Amino acid sequence: MKSYYRAICFGLFFVLIAVSLSGCGLFNGIRAKNAMNEGAVAYKQNKFAQAQEHFEYALSLDPAIKNGKAFRARALHAQYKPGVETPENVEKARKAIQAYQEVLNADPNNDDASKAIVFLYGSIREEEQQRQWLTKRANAENVPKENRAQALIVLASQKWKCSFDITEQAKITTADYKIQYKKLTNQADADKAQQCVSEGMELTNQAISFDPNSADAWSYKTSLLREQAKFAEMNGNADQKTQLEKQAEEAQKKTDELSAIARKKKEEEDKKKQKDKDKQRAG
Repeated sequence: MKSYYRAICFGLFFVLIAVSLSGCGLFNGIRAKNAMNEGAVAYKQNKFAQAQEHFEYALSLDPAIKNGKAFRARALHAQYKPGVETPENVEKARKAIQAYQEVLNADPNNDDASKAIVFLYGSIREEEQQRQWLTKRANAENVPKENRAQALIVLASQKWKCSFDITEQAKITTADYKIQYKKLTNQADADKAQQCVSEGMELTNQAISFDPNSADAWSYKTSLLREQAKFAEMNGNADQKTQLEKQAEEAQKKTDELSAIARKKKEEEDKKKQKDKDKQRAG
């Protein structure tokens, strides 16, 4: 009989522990949500450091709480002051980058986090780290193709700028106000620009293969084709220049078509959101 009661006591003991743990989990969940709300209020009041503390506390209570990591990253980002190059300020940018990376680890499709990382690396002038990060993201098979295309487009834009900054030095305006491009006198600059154009075109074509409906990708393809046309003119190859300019016109037409489709889609989405808001207010 004693052993029977002992078994019952042990059973009740473990039940009480399970109930207690469940209650703690529920209580922590409520506290975490309250901390998130307090963080949101602090953020709206531009108290970003305070908001960060609330979001981090919420994550300590519930690491999987919705938007916890994203809001913490934004609070850290908001504390960074662009253009201020003090070690403390640059460190805030790096911490924000780490926080956004945690967001992407959980959600590779988070485009806002991706764009924020690119911006922050550029803002603190860590171009090599930015390039490495973009290349890694572009090659990551777990990242959606549309997002990989965006990373490639940023890399292609850098290659276009590399060429454009050089070729514009060779631009001249004739007496009848026509733009012409004379041959570059510095062969090293010419080689560098042509290499940038070649690499940029490869990146752009890869981006289009991932996302054929990307207006940005087609836009940079247009710009890179125009850079190639400049070199054809510099080298005295009129036929090649004409051919490249025709390709650029076709790419520009594709860009315009895709841009118009994207604008129409956004307008429809905005209208739907407004209707949903109106329904909520009416209800």
